[in-house]
Amino acid sequence: VQLQASGGGLVQAGESMRLSCRASGSTASIIYLGWYRQAPGKQRELVARIDSGGSTNYLASVKGRFVISGDNSMNTVYLEMNSLKPEDTAVYSCNARSRQNHYWGQGTQVTVSS
Repeated sequence: VQLQASGGGLVQAGESMRLSCRASGSTASIIYLGWYRQAPGKQRELVARIDSGGSTNYLASVKGRFVISGDNSMNTVYLEMNSLKPEDTAVYSCNARSRQNHYWGQGTQVTVSS
């Protein structure tokens, strides 16, 4: 599975941004698609994920502000980030999980200025 992410950049606090990730290859094996982030000096954390049935999970600090969505074929996943805060600043990475493996896309920097 290959993952190609797009989006990211610099926004001001309170603004919105959308990240996209397109999966290719053996996408039929994918159980979850999601986004992780890692801020400087901090551990990587799961931001949001969606499964093939459409069920979602969110990091507590983004619940109500971020929305993850995707297509039923698990080929594409979006992360709509609203009401962004400076503490959302991090490198965001797309992730796909099959029963045996994790797959990662390239990270994209999201910077939220105050």
